[in-house]
Amino acid sequence: MTDAKYFTTTKKGEIFELKSELNSDKKEKKREAVKKVIASMTVGKDVSALFPDVVNCMQTDNLELKKLVYLYLMNYAKSQPDMAIMAVNTFVKDCEDPNPLIRALAVRTMGCIRVDKITEYLCEPLRKCLKDEDPYVRKTAAVCVAKLYDINAQLVEDQGFLEQLKDLLSDSNPMVVANAVAALSEINDSSPSGVPLVEMNAPTINKLLTALNECTEWGQIFILDSLSNYNPKDEREAQSICERITPRLAHANAAVVLSAVKVLMKYMEMINDTEFVTVLTRKLAPPLVTLLSSEPEVQYVALRNINLIVQKRPDILKHEMKVFFVKYNDPIYVKLEKLDIMIRLASQANIAQVLSELKEYATEVDVDFVRKAVRAIGRCAIKVEQSAERCVATLLDLIQTKVNYVVQEAIVVIKDIFRKYPNKYESIISTLCENLDTLDEPEARASMIWIIGEYAERIDNADELLESFLEGFADENSQVQLQLLTAIVKLFLKRPADTQELVQQVLSLATQDSDNPDLRDRGYIYWRLLSTDPAAAKEVVLAEKPLISEETDLLEPTLLDELICHIASLASVYHKPPSAFVEGRAGLRKALPARGEGGVASSSVETTSAHPSVIPSHDTLIGDLLSMDLNPVVQTAAQPASGFGGGHVDLLGGGLDALLDVGGGGGMSQAAPPPGGGGLLGDIFGLGGGDQSGATVMPKVLWLPAVKGKGLEISGTFSRRNGQIYMDMTFTNRAMQTMSGFAVQFNKNSFGLLPAQPLQVPAPLTPNQSCEASLPLNTTGPVQKMDPLNNLQVAVKNNVDVLYYACLVPMHVYFVEDGQMDKRVFLQTWKDIPTQNEVQYTLTNMSHSSDSVVQKMQQNNVFTIAKRNVEGQDMLYQSLKLTNGVWVLVEIKIPPGGSVYTLSIKSVTVDVAAGVYQAYENILRS
Repeated sequence: MTDAKYFTTTKKGEIFELKSELNSDKKEKKREAVKKVIASMTVGKDVSALFPDVVNCMQTDNLELKKLVYLYLMNYAKSQPDMAIMAVNTFVKDCEDPNPLIRALAVRTMGCIRVDKITEYLCEPLRKCLKDEDPYVRKTAAVCVAKLYDINAQLVEDQGFLEQLKDLLSDSNPMVVANAVAALSEINDSSPSGVPLVEMNAPTINKLLTALNECTEWGQIFILDSLSNYNPKDEREAQSICERITPRLAHANAAVVLSAVKVLMKYMEMINDTEFVTVLTRKLAPPLVTLLSSEPEVQYVALRNINLIVQKRPDILKHEMKVFFVKYNDPIYVKLEKLDIMIRLASQANIAQVLSELKEYATEVDVDFVRKAVRAIGRCAIKVEQSAERCVATLLDLIQTKVNYVVQEAIVVIKDIFRKYPNKYESIISTLCENLDTLDEPEARASMIWIIGEYAERIDNADELLESFLEGFADENSQVQLQLLTAIVKLFLKRPADTQELVQQVLSLATQDSDNPDLRDRGYIYWRLLSTDPAAAKEVVLAEKPLISEETDLLEPTLLDELICHIASLASVYHKPPSAFVEGRAGLRKALPARGEGGVASSSVETTSAHPSVIPSHDTLIGDLLSMDLNPVVQTAAQPASGFGGGHVDLLGGGLDALLDVGGGGGMSQAAPPPGGGGLLGDIFGLGGGDQSGATVMPKVLWLPAVKGKGLEISGTFSRRNGQIYMDMTFTNRAMQTMSGFAVQFNKNSFGLLPAQPLQVPAPLTPNQSCEASLPLNTTGPVQKMDPLNNLQVAVKNNVDVLYYACLVPMHVYFVEDGQMDKRVFLQTWKDIPTQNEVQYTLTNMSHSSDSVVQKMQQNNVFTIAKRNVEGQDMLYQSLKLTNGVWVLVEIKIPPGGSVYTLSIKSVTVDVAAGVYQAYENILRS
């Protein structure tokens, strides 16, 4: 008879029946009742009402029944903490039971019950179990210490459990050692300071290595991971550890193998003995190759790790190219990963073999795989110069197949080959131009346009070809638009006489008809260059291009070193550091020691890493596109653009000055720069340090009416003062009794808002009396997405009752003071955020000037990055940053004398757009 029968009942009145059965004198009936309770709990029914009756069943010698009761306790103890204390005496008693299984079960369950009131009773039984004569109890107690540390870290440190845990590293039983290592690793990882609480030393490491051979596979993984965090004091110790770990490479479990590889990869950096490293390198290849004969999922994990290893030490697998050849029945994710590794291992010695394989792959039926194969041929040409000619011939053969996606990928990689080997393979351009009509993907179209613009002097009908792209300019992808703009300017600089009308047309489309700030700015720059100094334009636009690098997709060295330290973990599969996908992880990163260091022990395993900045540092950015010379340029007359001999030429007649309204002409009025703005550039880019004293505070609204608040009425609002959010409230006692003992608590919310200190309400609050309270808040609490996003659920407690209400937090109080984005980063970020993440709103009945909008928004931490006037319409570009680190970019169009503003909001997190729009409404109407 199976236990399935317990899950089939749908009777009403079950709770009452179960209650009587649980209190039955018959043991068998009692056990059946507990099984029914557990079954109901498993399918989601609330059986918490039976808590006292189930707890009474703990007093039994039946191990099965005891396990079921403990399972129930773990599930409901948090919701019934006062009742759970009833079970403490039984726990303590069970921890001294003659049966080691019951002792272990008791201490395991106590560790799983996350109730503060119970943890203090857990200390004494746990201390005894850590010294228990049975190893099963000791290993269970070791894990319990880590669980207790997660509940109350201070208690664990005060009670000396860390020292006891460290003593277990010397235990005679290898499984106890493994669990102690696992617990210590968990505690070190969750240390709030980020500094390991328990340091490993040479004697301890020796004990771990001794236990390594006798542990289960999970125990071995824990020990190997711990070894990877240890820094040997010298090269000799590093070699000794490597020799003792090497046998793990032959283990049947892939996780053990990869953990051993991780330790060896790290220690190899510390060893100067080239002969020893060579021997170790040879030993690493076979186990990695063996992993590729596993099932596809394990293969994929192995391949992602091998990808990292090959980038760090390509010598390890340089003779193993054949194992990465794709099999017909490999899943697509395995095929793509193998292809990537093949390119990394490609060399002059094996390139012929690789190319013949890639050509085969390019005729497969899987489109994604074929694309990657074609791109791989181009990467081979760039990486191995001797193979370039053969690669180009192969690509031309593929183009002749006329398969659309193959042709497009081939054109993309040929563009890169032209960059790598200038003036060598340009004879094939005519073949590429034959396929112009079939191109429909942005990257392929952009590549073809680049080729036409770069080699315009060799293509007789280059102007016609580019003009054909220009017909649908507005519908093109931004990547294609940018490339087309540059290509036509290149063509004009090479053949000015017959392309003046074409360049005039593209500059007009880019600067007047486009909403893309990146495209507009590039258009303005070209316009200014061409109209003021064509010679300089020629030097800039037609400058010699630097050769592209051999490997453009290698991981950045410091990131690669960090990921090598995380081999056999999720980080090595994602190719991202743990901080990128694990919430709440301390800001520490692992790093490999400097290669060839003599004093190994001085190389740190963990180095403090500041949180990654959204904005790159100033010295890493290209020339500022927005801060070019915008001073008025006086021109006596517009001259015809027949060639470059006629001095400064204004191609479009009005010049950039008139368009940007910085030339003082054209009948357009220019807004006076505000005080301290630094003249014109201040007006356009920064408006100095704004006055924060005028921050918008919404009027108080009634949050809790007296009818619902049992006589207590609460009205309030939110404000931001000196970088701190405040909840400003008015408490009014409408009841006939005095109120006191006020406290407040928030539910989980979208921004992690919670009180920074206890609520201070002058007590007692007598009938008909009102008082003010201002509660500082911070945003470090638990996060849960609300609807709407700025909804906040509040519980207020006093001597009468606990009262609940919900209110909306004005979004602008979440705008932080460091929300001013660098101008160049603004351009790049706007471009990087997908178009579908742009949301447009309309602000009606507005009467502000653009300067007034800039000032009001800056007072609320919304910063103006750029301001310009296009055809009499003011355009403001603004940035803001929320407390959770989300950046929001805004474009405002303010028509002359108009009352309707257009607001375009862009953010990676599109959910915030509605709240930001509401914030603009509130601020501009206040």
